[in-house]
Amino acid sequence: MKLQAPSLALTGIRHAFFTRTGGVSMGLYASLNGGTGSRDAAANVAENRARMAAELGVEPRRLLTAYQVHSPNVVVAEAPWTTDARPHADAIVTRMRALAIGVTTADCGPVLFADPQACVIGAAHAGWRGALAGVIEATVAAMERLGAARANIRAAIGPMIRQANYEVGPDVIARFAAADRASSRFFAPAAPASRHGHALFDLAGYVAARLERARVDHVEDLELCTYADPARFFSYRRTTHRAEADYGRHVNAIALVD
Repeated sequence: MKLQAPSLALTGIRHAFFTRTGGVSMGLYASLNGGTGSRDAAANVAENRARMAAELGVEPRRLLTAYQVHSPNVVVAEAPWTTDARPHADAIVTRMRALAIGVTTADCGPVLFADPQACVIGAAHAGWRGALAGVIEATVAAMERLGAARANIRAAIGPMIRQANYEVGPDVIARFAAADRASSRFFAPAAPASRHGHALFDLAGYVAARLERARVDHVEDLELCTYADPARFFSYRRTTHRAEADYGRHVNAIALVD
């Protein structure tokens, strides 16, 4: 049902990178679909998220995710919000106890953060657009504003699509080249049969590099690929390649608990 990063196994903190198993959804969404934006039955999603909240030690209404827009936007969570009132953002930070903050993913990179000394936590949704726009650095800065010390922050990179399965087109390559010529190291030649100008993108490596740029020294990568492991993970790209109608979403969350 869940995966954990040893570096975040800390007193007073619970976290989880939830897999697709352990829920009540059926068919394409089997079984722990946490995506409120999917076309799954709302009752099933609610039950799945309640199970996740229980694993994190919080009430279901206190498991918070945002309306993600592939941005560098970060919000501070101080109290629960309803699904309809979700802020448009791609990262959440908090210092409130018994409040789980998370991001939903289905190939993009989830990053969970914690400063165990300051009791400040964060969660970021890092697809290529958000990572390029600076969501990682923005999350760290927002944690600092809540009292975290950059030197004490630990970050864990969860399951996401990995380079061997992540082919991108020349438009994406050009966006990264325009921002930083050194980004070419994150692109590898695609298979000969691939379309001209395409490459394989190392999203996890890029996220790790942005964490280094943000001066986060304690970084752990679970090194798991959502695309390559259909038994455990949903994958937007795999769904696209299979011409399926929809896909489930993972929840990746962290909470301060007593």
